[in-house]
This record gives sequence, C-alpha cells and structure tokens, in this order.
Amino acid sequence: MATTPMAHGAQDATLSTNTRLKSIIGGSTGNLVEWFDWYVYAAFTLYFAPHFFPSDNQTAQLLSAAAVFAVGFVMRPIGAWIMGVYSDRHGRKAGLTLSVTLMCLGSLIIALTPGYATIGVMAPALLVIARLMQGLSVGGEYGASATYLSEMAGKDRRGFFSSFQYVTLISGQLLAILLLLVLQNVMSKPALEEWGWRIPFAVGAVLAVVVFRLRRGLAETQSFKNAKASDAPKSGFLTLLRHHPKETALVMLLTAGGTLAFYAYSIYMQKFLVNTSGFTKEAATQINAVTLFVFMCLQPVAGALSDRVGRKPLMIAFGIAGVLFTYPIFTALSQTQDMFTAGLLVMAALIIVTGYTSINAVVKAELFPAHIRALGVALPYALANTIFGGTAEWVALKFKAAGWEQGFYWYVTAMIGISLIVYLRMRDTRQDSLIAED
Repeated sequence: MATTPMAHGAQDATLSTNTRLKSIIGGSTGNLVEWFDWYVYAAFTLYFAPHFFPSDNQTAQLLSAAAVFAVGFVMRPIGAWIMGVYSDRHGRKAGLTLSVTLMCLGSLIIALTPGYATIGVMAPALLVIARLMQGLSVGGEYGASATYLSEMAGKDRRGFFSSFQYVTLISGQLLAILLLLVLQNVMSKPALEEWGWRIPFAVGAVLAVVVFRLRRGLAETQSFKNAKASDAPKSGFLTLLRHHPKETALVMLLTAGGTLAFYAYSIYMQKFLVNTSGFTKEAATQINAVTLFVFMCLQPVAGALSDRVGRKPLMIAFGIAGVLFTYPIFTALSQTQDMFTAGLLVMAALIIVTGYTSINAVVKAELFPAHIRALGVALPYALANTIFGGTAEWVALKFKAAGWEQGFYWYVTAMIGISLIVYLRMRDTRQDSLIAED
C-alpha cells in the first residue's frame, strides 16, 4: 500500500478535539436515523402484517413479514458493494449522504402504500420494493459509518468512539420501540392497527431529510484524503478479492455468529416473547425497550475496555458465553410468564453479545487499508448479515412452525461456536491496526 509520509500524524494533528467530536456526533446522529427507519419495520410488524398479508394465522402473517424483512437483506451486499466503492472513491461523507437519501424514499413508500384489501398484490409488491431500497441504503451505511467513525477517532480511543456506531444502531431500534409504546398508550388499539402504524414510517422519512442536510456539512477524514492523494489501486470488487481475500473471509466468519446472536436476542426477541412465551404485545415491547436501553449504555464501556485490553479478549468472551448460555436462556424464556424474570434473561443475552457489538466495526476497519476500507468493511459484513442476520426471524419461525423450536436455539449456538474459533485464531487488531498506518 502506498501512503503519504505524514499520514497518521496528519490525522491527529489537523483535527482539533472539537472538530473530531463534532464529526463523530454528526456521523452518529445520521446513523441513528438510518437505523430507526430500518428497525421501525421490525417493531411494527405485529400491526401492519395483516394489512399486507391477510391470513387467519398470526404465525403465517409473521412468516410473510419476516420473509420481506429478509428480502431487504438481499440488497445489503449490493448496497455494500456499490456504496462501499463509492465511499472509497468519492469520500465517506458522500457515501453517508447517498445512503440516507435511499432510506428516506423507502420509508415514504411504506407510509403511503394502501393495504392488500385496497390494491391487492400491489401492496406487498410495493412493500418489497421499499425494503429493497432500504436494504441498499443500510448496506452502504454500515461500511461508510463504521469507516468514518473509526478514522475520525484518535488512536488511543478508537474502540470507544467507534462503539457509538452500535450505540446509534441500538438507539434507532430503541426509538422505534419507544414510539410504539407511545402510540400504544395514546391511540386506541383499533386505530393503531388500522392506520397508526404508518406514523413511524412518515416520521422516519422526515428525519432522513434532516440528516441529509446534516451530513452534507460533515468534515472528511484525513485517511480518505491521504488515500486519494496516493497511488494506491482504486477500490473495487476484484481488487478486494485479489489483494485482501483473507481479511474478506475473516470479516464474514467473525460476523456470522455475532450478527445472528444480535438479531436473535434483540429483533426476534419481541416476537418470541409474544408468540412463544405468551406475553402481550405491550409487555413484550416494554421488556424489549428496557433491556435495549441498558444494552445501548454498555457499548461505550466495552469499547473503552477494548482500548485497554485489546479487541480479541472481548470477542472471545462473547463466543464462550454465547456457546454456553444461548440454549439455557431461550429455554428459560419460553417457560416464564413473569416480566421481571424475562427481562433479566433477555438482559443476560444482550450482555453476552456486547463483546461483539461494541467493537465489531472497529475490528473490521482495522483490517483494511484506507483506499479499500469502506468496501472491505461493508461487503463481507453485508453478506454475512444477509445469510445469518436477515434470516434469523424467518429461520426461528420455521423451526416453530415445524414443531421443533429448540432447533433455533442450537442453530444460534453453533454459529457462535464457529465465530469463536475465528476469534481464537485471529490477530488482535488493536495491536496491529492498518488505520494506524494511514
């Protein structure tokens, strides 16, 4: 890799603390809105599924909605590819601005689409189109935001500041759930089921417009400027595979267990508490909201810890605890009707996965040189997310429909085990970071 002699020094010298913090806060705020738009779909599935997928069976409706949720993930690798290359060639700021534009359009389509009873099969068709657009957006968002936050952070606090990538990701999910709680309390149940579920999609579209303006004013990273001025090869799919095949495979494998666990413990958990444990929708939403808030607060703590002890110990801790406790936690949850007990069990699962979520962005960014970093972070991550994260709900519901729900618990355990093997064998990126060579 060709670099300028002053690369790393320039990154630290030319950015004041205020500029660095302003950029990180600005990038994180945009990330929050992106993920709010993405997770609103999951939070309100129980309410809008009957409008797009008429059926007398709730599990069948949820399966159809989960399938569309998974379809959105199909576009994530394509978005990661297109916008990863775009961010590497035109700047992290340009990639972030483009991704939020697509997210806005997707949310607006869902907010305005009539139900199946009005326009027939066009209703689910438009829902699929909207999710494809949002999948394209999120595919590019992760790589651009993870790269931007990691490059903007100082070398001694990279784990801490990059952890805000997941803080804002969880915040977006939490805000979606909190909005659901508000609507559940201020609207009648028939009104919420009839039209109230459209409100969060409209809110998401408006917020995305605000973020568009915010992101246009962000500072560009010095790492990108240095890479742009160097004679490094242009970012592209073939360049990634030719020069960084090991790192690409590594990102996919270290992501597989972590992303599946995250979606199982958070996104699917709301449906699990209703459909398996027997809680009301309102109780499940409250449990999800409280546990996610605590989970969000843990991310910077774990990120800061990784700046002291390294990234590898945290990922190994997640892997070992995930293998040992995933099955017992899900089994206990399926047998409890007590909200406090359920909350403790969900919290235990989320504490376990913190070892992955808090540092996964910076670990991936530290594996790649600047000229191909956004693509290297985004594409293999998106592929693993599509295969394992995006299908988590669908696989879980398939196991339930087949009468062997415990099969999903074993599936999550096995995938965490595979990632654990990778964590044990890989280098600690804190000690050997390519961002430090920028």
